[in-house]
Amino acid sequence: MTFDIEGMSCAACVARTEKKLMGLPGVFASVNLATKQADVTMPEGVSAGDIIARIEAAGFSAHVRQPDPEPVEDQAGGLRLRMIVCAVLALPVAVLAMVPGVQFPGWQWVSLGLALPVVSWGAWGFYRAAGRNLRHGAATMDTLVSLGIVAAVGWS
Repeated sequence: MTFDIEGMSCAACVARTEKKLMGLPGVFASVNLATKQADVTMPEGVSAGDIIARIEAAGFSAHVRQPDPEPVEDQAGGLRLRMIVCAVLALPVAVLAMVPGVQFPGWQWVSLGLALPVVSWGAWGFYRAAGRNLRHGAATMDTLVSLGIVAAVGWS
């Protein structure tokens, strides 16, 4: 049986999910990060609800895969918009910081104003995933990225 898993972002997430699933007797699971799916072979005594409960115990949400999934392009639309907006806001910050000829009085405050949406809204997915994983006692790539962002903003 195949399950769609939401919230995985790194290999540590995959390993934690596989470990939780294979903790059930007779269950074999293969979790794929790229497709965010788990292929599970389970004995008759284990139900789909048991598998979903184990995945949720690992810190993710899951459901049984439906035959007609949402196209990948539709899922990526929000991320594409986020990337474009963040790139448009970050480019002037980089130019102002690196090219002394374009700097003007108070340019640092303009840079701060342009950077705040990038480090808050643009990185929100990292913060959300890091918080969810920390609630389950796990540090993942999202934790490292979030700490790096917070440290960079705090230092600057």
